[in-house]
Amino acid sequence: MKKHNFFAGPAILPAPVLEQAAAAVSDFEGMGLSILEISHRSPQFVAVLNEAEALVRELLGVSDDFAVLFLTGGASSQFFVSAMNLLNEDQTAGYIDTGAWSAKAIKEAKNFGGVNVLASSKDGNYNYIPENIEIPSGLQYVHLTANNTIFGTQFAEFPETDAPLVADMSSEIFSRRLPMEKFGLIYAGAQKNMGPAGVTLAIVRKDLLGKVKRTLPTMLDYRTHIAKQSSFNTPPVFPIYVSMLTMRWVKAQGGVEAMEKHNADKAQLLYDEIDRNPKFRGTVANKASRSLMNVTFEPVDEADAQPFLDACEAAGCVGVKGHRSVGGFRASIYNSMPKSSVQALVDVMKSF
Repeated sequence: MKKHNFFAGPAILPAPVLEQAAAAVSDFEGMGLSILEISHRSPQFVAVLNEAEALVRELLGVSDDFAVLFLTGGASSQFFVSAMNLLNEDQTAGYIDTGAWSAKAIKEAKNFGGVNVLASSKDGNYNYIPENIEIPSGLQYVHLTANNTIFGTQFAEFPETDAPLVADMSSEIFSRRLPMEKFGLIYAGAQKNMGPAGVTLAIVRKDLLGKVKRTLPTMLDYRTHIAKQSSFNTPPVFPIYVSMLTMRWVKAQGGVEAMEKHNADKAQLLYDEIDRNPKFRGTVANKASRSLMNVTFEPVDEADAQPFLDACEAAGCVGVKGHRSVGGFRASIYNSMPKSSVQALVDVMKSF
């Protein structure tokens, strides 16, 4: 039986992408070689890298003012690389604390300059997105985690500020249209909504670079990777290739505008059932803060937790158990998740 994959990451990929990737593992474009064994300097892979960059620019409306980079180290590395490249010791950046990942980003940034925590939802166990945030002028940048996989919250709109936004978009990249003019840096680990684990997308405004006083390690300087077109060292060839295929698929579906509607429809279907069903309750305090990517909920009676998970498993709905730090349930419904799979989970909830 085909499983309905609700895991938060590594997560679901489109079926056509899996088929093409599987074929390329045996023979990539008739080369007689696997995509896993070709040179990253080969014309065939350079073409993949170029198409991947072009698709990022097309799908998100990224201008030439930005560099598009495919890096390693995951979003967790970008917590410190971003601050290292953008923040001097005598400068201050603003951070909005909305969950585990933003808290880690704050910890790392403090190693490189001043950090002003502009707002936090920690007092509610991160079950809401702060509103009406007062952002002072003069900050080097304002950092936020756009979508919070653990707690199921998401910025519906991005705050107004005279400083560029730096955003961790690992779990929502390509899921909606973005006001690129607000951003100085976007970074995203691939394994939630873009491709397999192993590559990290960074979209950085070039005029922000080269202004820190510290000496940057070569590998951790964004300018190194811009100059070498993401191939300063051997890039993660296969994850980049699968991410490129996924972006092709997003484009074929109608782009991020179509994804935005698709994701809103799926989320509405599931949230409606959570709000209707007396066995469950949502964990996000403010409905305006609810994530369209990671839907979190819990049983009204804790005794129902394991029987419900067992019912999900029997119906082929896997990955519904909540993050170990918060418990409850979590359904991750990324771009690649068809509405029919969300309906399958809703059907389990109704019968339960």
